[in-house]
Amino acid sequence: METTPLDSKKGQSACKDGEDCQKNGILQKGLTSPGDKAEAGQISNGYSAVQSSGEEGDAQNSNTADNTALDTEVHPGERETWTKKMDFLLSVIGYAVDLGNVWRFPYICYQNGGGAFLIPYTIMAIFGGIPLFYMELALGQYHRNGCISIWKKICPIFKGIGFAICIIAFYIASYYNTIMAWALYYLISSFTDQLPWTSCENPWNTDNCTNYFSEGNITWTSHSISPAEEFYTRHVLQIHKSQGLDDVGGISWQLALCIMLIFTIVYFSIWKGVKTSGKVVWVTATFPYIILSILLVRGATLPGAWRGVLFYLKPNWQKLLETGVWVDAAAQIFFSLGPGFGVLLAFASYNKFNNNCYQDALVTSIVNCMTSFMSGFVIFTVLGYMAEMRNEDVSEVAKDTGPSLLFITYAEAIANMPAATFFAIIFFLMIITLGLDSTFAGLEGVITAVLDEFPHVWAKRREWFVLAVVITCFFGSLSTLTFGGAYVVKLLEEYATGPAVLTVVFLEAIAVSWFYGINQFCSDVKEMLGFSPGWFWRICWVAISPIFLLFIICSFLSSPPELRLFNYNYPRWTVLLGYCIGTSSFICIPTYITYRLIVTPGTFKEVTLLSRTREGWLGREQY
Repeated sequence: METTPLDSKKGQSACKDGEDCQKNGILQKGLTSPGDKAEAGQISNGYSAVQSSGEEGDAQNSNTADNTALDTEVHPGERETWTKKMDFLLSVIGYAVDLGNVWRFPYICYQNGGGAFLIPYTIMAIFGGIPLFYMELALGQYHRNGCISIWKKICPIFKGIGFAICIIAFYIASYYNTIMAWALYYLISSFTDQLPWTSCENPWNTDNCTNYFSEGNITWTSHSISPAEEFYTRHVLQIHKSQGLDDVGGISWQLALCIMLIFTIVYFSIWKGVKTSGKVVWVTATFPYIILSILLVRGATLPGAWRGVLFYLKPNWQKLLETGVWVDAAAQIFFSLGPGFGVLLAFASYNKFNNNCYQDALVTSIVNCMTSFMSGFVIFTVLGYMAEMRNEDVSEVAKDTGPSLLFITYAEAIANMPAATFFAIIFFLMIITLGLDSTFAGLEGVITAVLDEFPHVWAKRREWFVLAVVITCFFGSLSTLTFGGAYVVKLLEEYATGPAVLTVVFLEAIAVSWFYGINQFCSDVKEMLGFSPGWFWRICWVAISPIFLLFIICSFLSSPPELRLFNYNYPRWTVLLGYCIGTSSFICIPTYITYRLIVTPGTFKEVTLLSRTREGWLGREQY
């Protein structure tokens, strides 16, 4: 599409001041004086816009989307920004610190050598997780777009990455909020004098129910089941009414009501944008730390707590020779920090242009890792107490993984403490707030992406679009609310999101470092922050971080997880189903690449070279 030079006073002023000029239809950076750096950055890296046909001046000066975009970019107020810096930091911390910090890290740590695991964990954080975290914050802040439209400015042929991220976010919302629904059910059930998972005299209990905390001489056998386990499996999940994934049974109306309340809270927290969600996170992001501190103090005073701490941290140096330990460390730090989900791009896009995202990346990453480490003490002091009460080894008590660690083992320990009702209420409130932060972030990543991509459709209808997204996620979660919903949750967690996200962020790192260019990216960072990333960050972005991701992907593909939940072994066909679900999001990337190669004029070589630069696409075609 042919473009015309800027001839308005606004355009002439911009060129005169040495900020940005239009040359041959392509926006070029000029020399900027130090005092004008912030303004220049805002002009050259503004907001997506569509051409307005209602103003004569715009029509006379330009008939292209680029010129209109430049006109819009001069008015940075068009895009919403965080009210305070702390709103952004708490939102990012709330997103990064989620349920996985509480149940996944402690389990993986003790399973992979205890204190020795901290060595590969720290190495993977320094060379893999934090560089990717920093890269996404810088990309979002500079280009000020969501995960779809940002690729127009980086490498348009990879735009399918944005669509893949949105599909992955839908899968996550379909099962992640179900876990919060379980926690909400526990929270409601906690408002009693005696917690319902402390007794074997309830309608849902079986003859195998054994309460070893009760008075009297109780013998624990291999067939014994704790009242906490039966409450979780037979009353909350009602999983005994399902035969497996091929017969999940009906929908639990109790859980359906719980998740409706969860989605209602989510909607009214994000429907107005970061102005409202930035206020909500002051509660949801800080409350878990208050509760973790209370639980840590309480756990440390329990009999046998030292046994749990010793089991948690006792180093097994031989484990460092096993490849699986390094794979687990890489996977844990990646999924803990959460690059590749579009959230960091979205949150950073609402920052001021000169915000120090480098400092933000370091602070939030360290807070996230320290929270995981602290959660280990919270969990294992209580597991040591459980082992003391059962007169068993800590390894026997800690065999539960995933949500079972929270909803069975930890819930049972709380139920047998003094002031059990109080500790149960604050614990499950903490679980809900941890989950809400991540849900806010995940959905905001999708909402920002779509609003930036289709501003003419949804820009003034955000509330309705958010409502449509929330309703869609609710219907998507119905399969996880069935009697066999726990089986669906585990399948989606292992296959639908993990491998797909790893592949997406691997391609994202390659596209930024090798197609957009590491020199161009570092120049963008220097324009924002006043200094260029050092050689360490450059090496990580170009080589180490992609190798880090490829290492995890190959390890997963070479040995896919064998799924088992309670006494149910997943059939072989579920592995194929899991890969199909994961591929359904990733397929957007090659599909879009093929589409752009077909519709763009020129030979294959010309189109391929053209796709490597944003200027090439913008000078050739507007879309």
